[in-house]
Amino acid sequence: MADHLIIINPGSTSTKMALFDGDNEVAAKTIAHDRSELEKFDNVADQFEYRMTQIDGWLESIDIGDKEIRAVVGRGAPLKPLEGGAYTINDVMLNDVRTMKYSNHASNLGAIIAHHLGERFGVPCLISDPITVDNFTDIARVSGIPDFERKCRVHALNIKEVCRREAARLGKKLEEVNFVCAHMGGGTSVAALQGGKVIDVNDALLGMGPFSVDRAGALPIGPLVKLCYSGKYSENELLNKLSKKSGLVAYVGAADLREAERMIRGGDEKALFYFNAMAYQIAKEIGQAAVALQGKFEAVVLTGGMAKSDRLVAEIKKHAGFLGRFVVVPGEFEMEALAAAGMRYLRGEEELKEY
Repeated sequence: MADHLIIINPGSTSTKMALFDGDNEVAAKTIAHDRSELEKFDNVADQFEYRMTQIDGWLESIDIGDKEIRAVVGRGAPLKPLEGGAYTINDVMLNDVRTMKYSNHASNLGAIIAHHLGERFGVPCLISDPITVDNFTDIARVSGIPDFERKCRVHALNIKEVCRREAARLGKKLEEVNFVCAHMGGGTSVAALQGGKVIDVNDALLGMGPFSVDRAGALPIGPLVKLCYSGKYSENELLNKLSKKSGLVAYVGAADLREAERMIRGGDEKALFYFNAMAYQIAKEIGQAAVALQGKFEAVVLTGGMAKSDRLVAEIKKHAGFLGRFVVVPGEFEMEALAAAGMRYLRGEEELKEY
């Protein structure tokens, strides 16, 4: 019997859909949505009917009704801190994403759409390894001020998938080995992965770790406090500046890494300087993750869209290469990771956890 799974991965202006037969992708499509239509909804969850109309059109085009669907897997949204693994989509989770309890993120729709399709086909629906997977040690939570703790927010889905593949290449299970893994994309997560658990990581969204193409990363506290009270920005404007208008785009106007590299090839010394500064900060963060693992790890794994850059990889290795073996896995494998989680459940290798 075929093991067909429907995979759902909503983004800010698109929805990635795929049909897998076991571990093999048999059909896929990225549905681009009209940004002006999406902006009509203050709550992302209210985009459900608009997106489903286009999703249903794709499902009809691949004769989904003739397939033996075994499960539907959706991308996990920012939720409460969770153990890693796969979770059944229940009413509590659906209420949290519909009411924006933890975020108003496009991925909130992952559970909503997957649940809808799960009910349609009468099959289990689940999410796996959302960004709020949290296996921090107690000491890793200490921030330096009692008012708040460090949060575990990480590109867990892709990080665990590429490290699971590297562990398999070594003839081991992910739970048997340690890795330092840097997911380098819009934000950069550098995780200490101990036996498959993220025991420490920088908060890639706001406030910690290296700057990226458009995010600020860690900042000097004094100047940041003065900026908050300068009257130049409202709270939302400042958050937007730090999360979308900082990093390389603020220094040199490069909206993505490829643009920065084109500038460098054209002889732009300023672009080269700040490109190298970003690589330097990533390398330092890799060193911190190595310390969290007390130097006991199989390899440093570089992944994400920016890992496609030979220049960036070489610059990181220049600073951190002494730490040991580097493995480069360019791109992201979220769809494959979601499908793999679904298959581990169907094969009885992993039980679904209750949210």
